[in-house]
Amino acid sequence: MLLADFGTSYCKFLDLAGGAPSLVPTRELDKTLRVDLATGHNGKRYADHYINELTALAKGGETLIPGGRFTLLDCGSRDIKYVRYDEGKIKDMGWNAECGASMGFTIELLEKYYALNFSAMDVPTASFSVTCGVLGMSHIFDAVINGESEAAAVARLVKGIALNAFNFAGRPDVLYLSGGLCDNPLFVRSFPCTLICLGRYVLLEGLRSIARQ
Repeated sequence: MLLADFGTSYCKFLDLAGGAPSLVPTRELDKTLRVDLATGHNGKRYADHYINELTALAKGGETLIPGGRFTLLDCGSRDIKYVRYDEGKIKDMGWNAECGASMGFTIELLEKYYALNFSAMDVPTASFSVTCGVLGMSHIFDAVINGESEAAAVARLVKGIALNAFNFAGRPDVLYLSGGLCDNPLFVRSFPCTLICLGRYVLLEGLRSIARQ
């Protein structure tokens, strides 16, 4: 059985017959591809059976996080979403495709455009107030015009994006993070809480759990 998480920028695949998950840029996707079970922004186009992203995220959290009490935040290229569990049951969830718009995409775009190394950048003391990744880029342009370095301005935007996501998830003391931004050291260090990164494949783990039912 082939499982897939069809994201806006990247698609993740898992073959239950064996092997590790794989990652394919969405722009390189075979348009004739069909999978058995899918989630994600483009999942309905390619799957025989589709699972809502929040459902897949919740099931992935149940599988990967012990104890039955947690807040799990997924930061994608296009949107942000979270689920909160208490006593093994969902207590709250949210999905923001407007105020969380294109935050992951914006960070990746800026990294490539300015040739930045987020591993070598310090978390700034101040941040920009960011409610949309694309619109937030105007802060960078204004800061650079006023003499701030491009790297410093981007770092302030990244921290602002992290703080916005933290607030959206309810400001927990401990937060589990899902998505490609787990691989961005500056983003991860910008959260004002204990952050535990689960990586890109949490939704795939949720699909695996559903497939086994």
